Amino acid sequence: MPTRLQELRHEIESCRACPRLVAWRELVADEKRASFAEWTYWGRPVAGFGDPEARVAVLGLAPAAHGANRTGRVFTGDRSGDFLYASMYRCGLANQPTSVSIDDGLELRDAFVTAAVRCAPPANKPTIDERDTCAPFLTRELALLPNLRVVVALGQFGYEAACRHFAIRPRPAFGHGVEATTPDGTVTVVCSFHPSQQNTFTGKLTESMIDDVFVRARVLAGVTSDTPRGAR
Repeated sequence: MPTRLQELRHEIESCRACPRLVAWRELVADEKRASFAEWTYWGRPVAGFGDPEARVAVLGLAPAAHGANRTGRVFTGDRSGDFLYASMYRCGLANQPTSVSIDDGLELRDAFVTAAVRCAPPANKPTIDERDTCAPFLTRELALLPNLRVVVALGQFGYEAACRHFAIRPRPAFGHGVEATTPDGTVTVVCSFHPSQQNTFTGKLTESMIDDVFVRARVLAGVTSDTPRGAR
């Protein structure tokens, strides 16, 4: 029988609620990028991925046009995902350091990765209406992670989405390593600069910086198995 997460995944993947996002994701999937001309693009909304028993959730902005919009799995097939999953591997939250396709064998351990908006938005900028239309999917997804203790928010958009979801207010100003706790004290949001090329190529976000966030997330969540592999 399908699990509730699987049922929600199917609902997310069939959503057509935002006309601008539907048009854009399907245009990108049709036109493709020359380097991916042989791919059949996913071209649909992207659900979260990972361990249903996860104590750590990773929350990003949205699928990349030629990343998850191509592969069908969040943070897969682009440079941001390369940086993210390599860190999660070093920190004992993934079984391999790379993620190139939906069937490449990647498994997450005590971790779940998702996004605030499920369709690739033009210029990586969803509208407020699109953000709010998608928000119930995140609410339902996180509610199906019964052991959740930590949310690693990638970038300010992810952080603001987490704070809206958990009704954290006032919230501390966003910054790398900043922490905020839910009103009931059950979940901690830990901030990281987004692993975009703009941040990783300029050194604003380094491997050691994102590793520190995941090591901290493990401690806060009480994850003790699978010792980090050389995380600094």
